[in-house]
Amino acid sequence: MIPQTHNCARYQKRSYMSHLTQEQRYTICCMLKQGYNKSEIARAITKDKSVVFNEIKRNSDKRSGVYDDELANRKYAKRQKEKPKIIRFTNLIQEETELLLRDDYSPEQVVGVFQKLGKETVSIERIYQYIWEDKKNKGDLHTHLRRQGRGYRKRGSSKDSRGIIKNRISIDKRDKIVENRSRFGDLEVDLIIGKHHNQAILTVNDRASGMLKMKKVASKQADIVTMAINEILEDWKPYLFTITADNGKEFAGHEEVSEKLEIDYFFAHPYHSWERGSNENLNGLIRQYFAKGSDFTEITNKHIKEIETKLNNRPRKRFNYENPIFVMNQLLFNQEVALMN
Repeated sequence: MIPQTHNCARYQKRSYMSHLTQEQRYTICCMLKQGYNKSEIARAITKDKSVVFNEIKRNSDKRSGVYDDELANRKYAKRQKEKPKIIRFTNLIQEETELLLRDDYSPEQVVGVFQKLGKETVSIERIYQYIWEDKKNKGDLHTHLRRQGRGYRKRGSSKDSRGIIKNRISIDKRDKIVENRSRFGDLEVDLIIGKHHNQAILTVNDRASGMLKMKKVASKQADIVTMAINEILEDWKPYLFTITADNGKEFAGHEEVSEKLEIDYFFAHPYHSWERGSNENLNGLIRQYFAKGSDFTEITNKHIKEIETKLNNRPRKRFNYENPIFVMNQLLFNQEVALMN
């Protein structure tokens, strides 16, 4: 069944300039080392090509010309610190900001939604400062952030030791239209693993709309994961085109999924997380509710469904702060409406 849209559909359109995140700078750094050009990098992080050009030019090492994400983040932080600050974070703005933060909106989403409504707001950085001040005063606002203030941990690029899945098809053979995110039905799939690798949460998302489906699985066994994928995607079957996974053996049943759902199944290159960027980002949002080390045996299917519904109704910056349900319905039933920047 297709869910009904609500929330952000009534908001007025208003453009908003965004900055690069630490994760996006890390992706730029990795892809430059892999030999990708700036246009390919821009598509991977869903930014305009000019943003990537300016980022590399502005934040590369002045002596060597090498772009390093850690150096770039330090340079960005320094410029933000040196910017003249206009203090206008009134009590009213603080109260309205806290309401959204406690509903698990990110500072970026708070600013975006307020701007769409024509409300007075402060910068994203100022809201983060407010959260850290609250934390120092024993407050709990930081617990509503996606990563609760934790930094990103870089993954190594050592050899992939998980083996080769039989008859897998490389992402290189995937139709280029998938990169455009212009249609509903191009999916990404992954597993979020519980404590001691005991149970997991299957996540499937649509690249164009951001729509999410989740289901708890008893283990990482390929047959169990295959069955779960087929079950949760049954109602989307008429709209599906492709699905892309990483190289985990839990996805060894790809041929059965492809046949049952009549969908083309592809595999990303090892350690190329940006090739499934939408899923990586969405898993980060989910981890806000199910942190690493969580015991999934205590999590009910009802709770997982509640989180799925909440994320599908949460406004997204890349959709001008419309929500995934609204975007999905536009893609399926009103192709003429342009939603993305």
